[in-house]
Amino acid sequence: MLKRFNLPDCPVKTALMIMGDRWKMLIVRDLLTGTKRFGQLKKGLTGISQKVLIDHLRIMEENGLVNRKVYAEVPPRVEYSLTELGKASDQFMT
Repeated sequence: MLKRFNLPDCPVKTALMIMGDRWKMLIVRDLLTGTKRFGQLKKGLTGISQKVLIDHLRIMEENGLVNRKVYAEVPPRVEYSLTELGKASDQFMT
Protein backbone atom coordinates (compact mmCIF):
# COMPACT_ATOMS: atom_id res chain seq x y z
CA MET A 1 0.00 0.00 0.00
CA LEU A 2 1.29 3.45 -0.87
CA LYS A 3 1.44 5.87 2.03
CA ARG A 4 1.75 9.62 1.75
CA PHE A 5 5.19 9.55 3.34
CA ASN A 6 6.42 7.05 0.72
CA LEU A 7 5.50 9.30 -2.18
CA PRO A 8 8.02 11.53 -3.98
CA ASP A 9 8.10 15.26 -3.20
CA CYS A 10 7.40 16.20 -6.82
CA PRO A 11 3.63 16.21 -7.55
CA VAL A 12 4.19 15.11 -11.15
CA LYS A 13 6.24 12.08 -10.07
CA THR A 14 3.60 11.28 -7.45
CA ALA A 15 0.79 11.46 -10.02
CA LEU A 16 2.66 9.20 -12.44
CA MET A 17 3.47 6.74 -9.66
CA ILE A 18 -0.13 6.53 -8.42
CA MET A 19 -2.08 7.05 -11.61
CA GLY A 20 0.24 5.37 -14.11
CA ASP A 21 -2.21 5.18 -17.02
CA ARG A 22 -5.35 6.65 -18.51
CA TRP A 23 -7.80 4.09 -17.13
CA LYS A 24 -6.88 4.83 -13.53
CA MET A 25 -7.42 8.54 -14.09
CA LEU A 26 -10.80 7.86 -15.68
CA ILE A 27 -11.79 5.54 -12.82
CA VAL A 28 -10.91 8.27 -10.31
CA ARG A 29 -12.86 10.79 -12.39
CA ASP A 30 -15.96 8.60 -12.25
CA LEU A 31 -15.60 7.91 -8.52
CA LEU A 32 -15.19 11.60 -7.67
CA THR A 33 -18.96 11.97 -8.03
CA GLY A 34 -19.57 9.25 -5.42
CA THR A 35 -19.75 5.53 -4.80
CA LYS A 36 -20.33 3.36 -7.87
CA ARG A 37 -21.06 -0.27 -8.55
CA PHE A 38 -18.93 -2.24 -11.00
CA GLY A 39 -21.54 -2.08 -13.76
CA GLN A 40 -21.82 1.69 -13.43
CA LEU A 41 -18.06 2.06 -13.75
CA LYS A 42 -17.95 -0.26 -16.77
CA LYS A 43 -20.73 1.65 -18.49
CA GLY A 44 -19.01 4.99 -17.88
CA LEU A 45 -15.64 3.82 -19.26
CA THR A 46 -16.27 3.19 -22.93
CA GLY A 47 -13.72 0.82 -24.43
CA ILE A 48 -12.42 -0.80 -21.24
CA SER A 49 -12.68 -4.57 -20.95
CA GLN A 50 -14.06 -6.21 -17.83
CA LYS A 51 -10.67 -7.83 -17.11
CA VAL A 52 -8.77 -4.54 -17.36
CA LEU A 53 -11.30 -2.76 -15.11
CA ILE A 54 -11.11 -5.53 -12.50
CA ASP A 55 -7.29 -5.51 -12.60
CA HIS A 56 -7.11 -1.73 -12.24
CA LEU A 57 -9.62 -1.66 -9.38
CA ARG A 58 -7.63 -4.35 -7.54
CA ILE A 59 -4.36 -2.46 -8.00
CA MET A 60 -5.97 0.78 -6.89
CA GLU A 61 -7.41 -0.96 -3.83
CA GLU A 62 -3.99 -2.40 -2.94
CA ASN A 63 -2.44 1.07 -3.33
CA GLY A 64 -5.02 2.61 -1.02
CA LEU A 65 -6.81 4.71 -3.65
CA VAL A 66 -10.12 2.82 -3.74
CA ASN A 67 -12.35 1.23 -1.10
CA ARG A 68 -14.20 -1.93 -2.07
CA LYS A 69 -17.28 -2.82 -0.06
CA VAL A 70 -18.94 -6.21 -0.56
CA TYR A 71 -22.50 -6.73 0.67
CA ALA A 72 -23.61 -10.21 1.73
CA GLU A 73 -26.55 -10.40 -0.66
CA VAL A 74 -27.68 -12.63 -3.46
CA PRO A 75 -26.69 -11.61 -6.05
CA PRO A 76 -23.59 -10.08 -4.47
CA ARG A 77 -23.36 -6.29 -4.52
CA VAL A 78 -19.95 -4.62 -4.63
CA GLU A 79 -19.45 -0.86 -4.37
CA TYR A 80 -16.32 1.17 -5.03
CA SER A 81 -15.44 4.56 -3.59
CA LEU A 82 -12.35 6.72 -3.27
CA THR A 83 -10.25 6.75 -0.13
CA GLU A 84 -8.83 10.01 1.22
CA LEU A 85 -5.66 9.36 -0.79
CA GLY A 86 -7.77 8.70 -3.88
CA LYS A 87 -9.67 11.95 -3.36
CA ALA A 88 -6.37 13.79 -2.98
CA SER A 89 -5.21 12.36 -6.31
CA ASP A 90 -7.79 14.55 -8.06
CA GLN A 91 -5.40 17.46 -7.36
CA PHE A 92 -3.07 15.96 -9.96
CA MET A 93 -5.76 15.88 -12.62
CA THR A 94 -6.62 19.60 -12.51
